[in-house]
Amino acid sequence: MTAPAMTAAEIAAANEKDVMNRNRWLAMPAVIFITIFGVLPLFIIVVYSFMKPAAFGGVEPHFTTDAYVYFLFQKDIFDDTLQFVPDYLIIYFRSLVYAIVTTVICLLVGFPTAYFMATRPPAQRNWWVLLITIPFWSNLLVRTLAIMLIIRDQGLINGVLMWAKIIDKPITMLYTDFAIMLGLLYSYLPFMVLPLYSSLEKLDFRLVEAGYDLYATQRKVLWKVIIPLSLPGIIAGCLLVFIPTLGSYVTPLILGGGTHLMIGDLIAQQFGSGRNWPLGSAQALILMAVVMVALYYYVRNTTGGIKHG
Repeated sequence: MTAPAMTAAEIAAANEKDVMNRNRWLAMPAVIFITIFGVLPLFIIVVYSFMKPAAFGGVEPHFTTDAYVYFLFQKDIFDDTLQFVPDYLIIYFRSLVYAIVTTVICLLVGFPTAYFMATRPPAQRNWWVLLITIPFWSNLLVRTLAIMLIIRDQGLINGVLMWAKIIDKPITMLYTDFAIMLGLLYSYLPFMVLPLYSSLEKLDFRLVEAGYDLYATQRKVLWKVIIPLSLPGIIAGCLLVFIPTLGSYVTPLILGGGTHLMIGDLIAQQFGSGRNWPLGSAQALILMAVVMVALYYYVRNTTGGIKHG
């Protein structure tokens, strides 16, 4: 009785080992790709951040932490003393505010939109998804330039308002915080709607009807039934909007006119006209650290809420 059982167990273990080996080989191309194009560039950035900048770009192989020191301090040209300069912190704080506000607005606009799409008849849902994804058919640069043409002084909005005698002179919208926020909202709103729609589409609306049958108000049904059940989509949408918005480059550069720098523009300047690759590498790593800390606390709090509920 024991020998056949041991044999069956050994056969099952051998089969499981074969499956694991096969899965490792199947995953090997993806691991190699991620290592070459993900891990290796990150390692190079880390190494560059601890080197000295060369005169015309590049780095000199001398270990130093000056890039991280100069992120917060500036050396006096006369006595080499360090003075605290908050310029980079201001840019990081501005980018963080832009990212948070954009994420909140996208959530407030995207949730009703996704709920409307999820409650349509099944034959109509694909058409609504198609309408949401149409902006992805064109390049981000083209879409940003289109917004610039609409909100400029001689653009569509000012033209219509002046034609309707509502205003006497154009309203300055381009190269302002409003222009940047509008561009970010337009660019990343689909990233919020699609995860929310995917989560709400799987929602069992019989639970919503049960809430109404138990004399719950619409507000209670929303906060006690719909939002908790759609929380995975909310988390995914917020992450997909917050992370790329924080490092956005094209939108603030074009719609902000270079006067409202964000982190992406700042890092690009260091690798371009600034020719300070170590400082640019340090700024990129600091940005990554900020994102990781924000994601850690966000996911920790939201998943904790899910478990508690």
